[in-house]
Amino acid sequence: MNKVGVVGAGTMGNGIAHTFAQFGFEVILADANAEALKKGFENISRNMDRQVSKGILSETDKQAALARIEMVQGITEAFSACDLVVEAASENLQVKMAIFKSLDTYCNPNCILTSNTSSISITKIASATARPEKVIGMHFMNPVPVMKLVEIINGFSTSKETLERVIDYTKKIGKIPVNANDYPGFVANRILMPMINEAIISLQEGVAGVAEIDNIMKLGMAHPMGPLQLADFIGLDICLNILNVLFDGFGQPKYAPSPLLVNMVNAGKLGIKTGSGFYDYSQGTKELIVAPAFR
Repeated sequence: MNKVGVVGAGTMGNGIAHTFAQFGFEVILADANAEALKKGFENISRNMDRQVSKGILSETDKQAALARIEMVQGITEAFSACDLVVEAASENLQVKMAIFKSLDTYCNPNCILTSNTSSISITKIASATARPEKVIGMHFMNPVPVMKLVEIINGFSTSKETLERVIDYTKKIGKIPVNANDYPGFVANRILMPMINEAIISLQEGVAGVAEIDNIMKLGMAHPMGPLQLADFIGLDICLNILNVLFDGFGQPKYAPSPLLVNMVNAGKLGIKTGSGFYDYSQGTKELIVAPAFR
């Protein structure tokens, strides 16, 4: 596999494109929005500058990696040359199924189609294609160039050959593949999101404040980031979407999203990307300041 397609130039998509290009693969980075493509490429360049400053990449390596990235608007014939495609669009089943239907049309029959979904059924996504045996999940962690884990999710029809090829591919980009089966939330978010949700419920019920909850988990449980700060980092809208998938999939009250989380999303307080969540990011993220609503 020498050419990889990435659909979606947002935070996850540009991080995935960055990583593949860094490890020598030709990359097609696609997005329906031309401005998103421009910003995605700028983010890749900026993040590679950080790697250069830390001695991870040389300036020559950086320029070579950037030259391996081709940007296209929308899903086009360019994808016919890909051996593997990673979809990293918004966490919405209808959006993903439409993308996979298009990819199935443009990609060659041997191309493996993967989704970076953090919770949506791979089996459902695969049903939009005529190649369900070649559809699989590759759930990267954020920030992609830094985090080692890739959660590999088998759909109901995913073939053993597809799984083996994707595991091999994951290792070639310096990541550690861990296999899971297709159930709501897979492993990472089935465990993580109820913890975040419980932290939000604890705040809602006045058990403790934002800083106190995060400090207890950091200092007592050795978590590098508290659950409320992590929720801000992930995006509260993403957390809500994943909890809804878990609640719809299992029908168990323990997965029901906190009313406080729902209200914050409705109010547009989504975390770092909107400048405010449980913390206030208007002055940057170097010093955490609890958002005014929670002081």
